[in-house]
Amino acid sequence: MLVVLVFAVVPGIVVPTLMCRREVADLKDWGVIPAFQLVDERGQEFTEEALRGHPTIVSFLFTRCDTICPITTAKMRNLQEITADLGDRIKLLSFTVDPGYDTPERLDAYAQKFTADPERWRFVTGDPARERALVEGAFMTSTVPEGTRPSGVPNIAHGGYFMLVDAELHLRGSYDSNSPTELDQLQKDARYLARVGH
Repeated sequence: MLVVLVFAVVPGIVVPTLMCRREVADLKDWGVIPAFQLVDERGQEFTEEALRGHPTIVSFLFTRCDTICPITTAKMRNLQEITADLGDRIKLLSFTVDPGYDTPERLDAYAQKFTADPERWRFVTGDPARERALVEGAFMTSTVPEGTRPSGVPNIAHGGYFMLVDAELHLRGSYDSNSPTELDQLQKDARYLARVGH
């Protein structure tokens, strides 16, 4: 009788439980973003505390860039739109790699050009040495000045990857912005982190 009960009841409980269990994201942990003090597009102080409590998608750009940056910024705008249903549970952040030129005012104009939601998407500049140390250190993104382009703007080679930071300031992933598959995975991973509260 007990054997019959086990074979009749256990599948009815265990199978639906396994089928309904939420998918667990396979996210790395590449360390904690350290304390920093920079300035946002509003001219206000911006620190690591602005990243706490929600996942943040991070990109790198400069306003004079006429090659990769308009493309990657448009992709960030798309990420803003497709995660809009979660409101401020997922935020976005763009660091300039040309902080000597990109003042808060220039970043603000750039943000407006790409219809950035000021409650969700911030743009950051600051002391060049301090910002470069943060971008190349914790965010593992190189920034290499390579002279001047024919258009007269500087050619600053920098990574086209987007980063994902969790609610506790841990860097959890790096995603190639040229790959639609990786961008799709990025928004899925950000949603997962928003759901589980990390």
